[in-house]
Amino acid sequence: MKRRPVLMILLCLAVLPLVKCQSPATDNKAEAIADKVIDNMGGRQGWDDTRYLAWTFHDQYQIWDKQEDKFRWEMDSLVAIIDTDTKEGKVYVAGQELQDPAKKQELLDQTYARWINNAYWLVMPFKLQDDGVHLAYLGEDQTMDGAPADVLEMTFDSVGLTPQNKYKLWVDKDKGLITQWAYFKDTADAEPGFTRRWSDYKDYGSIKLAGDRSNPEGEFKITHIAAPASVPDAVFNSPTPVEKL
Repeated sequence: MKRRPVLMILLCLAVLPLVKCQSPATDNKAEAIADKVIDNMGGRQGWDDTRYLAWTFHDQYQIWDKQEDKFRWEMDSLVAIIDTDTKEGKVYVAGQELQDPAKKQELLDQTYARWINNAYWLVMPFKLQDDGVHLAYLGEDQTMDGAPADVLEMTFDSVGLTPQNKYKLWVDKDKGLITQWAYFKDTADAEPGFTRRWSDYKDYGSIKLAGDRSNPEGEFKITHIAAPASVPDAVFNSPTPVEKL
């Protein structure tokens, strides 16, 4: 099986149904900006009405059934299908189900972590008000493209896989959408591990999503984004890679 580099896992919060949860550490201005961002992306109802999401992230193609807690992940001939609640599932290599228990469990654990990470790169703005998320307003700044923005800091309680992470988010003053983010491996870090655009918004079913995560050092885009109304079971459970939705 051909190996390809995979972007490091950055955050992770369980990607649960969107729940607005006012945290004591979230200030009112930050909360109001987060409300505006979510509303401009389709709102909580739009998010809840979106059952399926599909996308390619760094050569990995995935389909997520939010309603049934199912996640299908594939790269080259490797396919993993897991229940994101129980973390159980199946793994296929070149169309054949993997039988080795230890290797299967290792790959299922990796797939669960990829679900958290890869989905966060796609839907992070919808997670601004999840339980365990703390937002603070840092003031005004310009993005790398020179646009005026309000800046939020996002930190976390003891949730997910890497709660020590921190993010800075630039919310465009005119568009009311996140247009840039910066990742800090630890809340104490003074400089980010990266700063990237969050741009190229398009409508997908009931919501807006952005596919561009580029920066001056290089281009990176999330592709094959889709929010289909339905996905046949044969597609979702195929032991071999499927055609992009």
